[in-house]
Amino acid sequence: MSIFQDKTLLITGGTGSFGNAVLRRFLDSDIKEIRIFSRDEKKQDDMRHYLQAQRPDVFNKVKFYIGNVRQRQAVDFAMGGVDYVFSAAALKQVPSCEFFPMEAVRTNVEGTNNVLLSAIAHGVKNVVVLSTDKAAYPINAMGISKAMMEKVAIAQGRALGEGAATTICCTRYGNVMASRGSVIPLWVEQMMEGKPITITDPNMTRFMMTLDDAVDLVVYAFTHGHNGDLFIQKAPAATLSTLAQAIKEIYSKIDPIYADTEVRVIGTRHGEKLYETLVTREEMARAIDMGNYWRIPCDSRDLNYDKYFTEGNREVEKIEDYHSHNTRRLDVEGMKELLLKLNFIREDLGLQARVKSKDIRSE
Repeated sequence: MSIFQDKTLLITGGTGSFGNAVLRRFLDSDIKEIRIFSRDEKKQDDMRHYLQAQRPDVFNKVKFYIGNVRQRQAVDFAMGGVDYVFSAAALKQVPSCEFFPMEAVRTNVEGTNNVLLSAIAHGVKNVVVLSTDKAAYPINAMGISKAMMEKVAIAQGRALGEGAATTICCTRYGNVMASRGSVIPLWVEQMMEGKPITITDPNMTRFMMTLDDAVDLVVYAFTHGHNGDLFIQKAPAATLSTLAQAIKEIYSKIDPIYADTEVRVIGTRHGEKLYETLVTREEMARAIDMGNYWRIPCDSRDLNYDKYFTEGNREVEKIEDYHSHNTRRLDVEGMKELLLKLNFIREDLGLQARVKSKDIRSE
């Protein structure tokens, strides 16, 4: 028996990489129903056909809802009878958000708020909002919109308080390997087409985690979260140079020619950081170490400004933020070990049966 037994789960942005990972995790569990809410009918149709063909025994657990989180009525229609919500709908590509920042605001901030208000109105038990390391000390539009999304979710949770019918918390994680639009599938495609691997900065570091790690973090937040909490998984990091070398060495087992793939440095893209921060210094000052995770309770102060000006925290200046330059650093062998957990790489190497087209290199 699990907390999901006979429960209904709604995933906004459910056709993305995270939604697919949740389906893999929960379809064989005692969950009653998983609702996939998204605006892309083609991706829903692809998911539906895959489940009909590959998982006919549990296909009836999955229900599909077309809609956009920007429209409260569409969210309300999908929310009736829901017990739990994974709020994953987002614009998350750095360049597109940089050039169309208001679109990021409408989806990531206003859309998430629609989901939260709807969940509260419908008496949903738990909502977990998915965020990104780019929300910590943000320098680009995507990160800024995600930071505001976190603030909205934490404020809603704080307002509800302990003992409320609905609990709202956030998870923040770093680079999810081989999620849609990420660099690993791109580099593999470049290499297999005989093109150079294009790297922005070889010394750039990123946190590395699998989609299963992301699902673990969200489930942990469900079972341990209080209103307004933020959860972060402790994760290793690697330089882009290490990542590229690991990919080349893995694929050289298919064809030795891949070991000699050129790596071309193209320079930092619009809005990119040299390293990513998962927990800011200010957050670390009140973070609770949960073993593999950090739990950061919300600041429970209200608008009594005296508390801000007369009750400071001298400890903050002694603390360092938790970022991809100072966390555990993976070497090439460690990076290869992590990469070999990815389904599409295992399929390319013949280590497991292929369930997707070989042209689909994402999780």
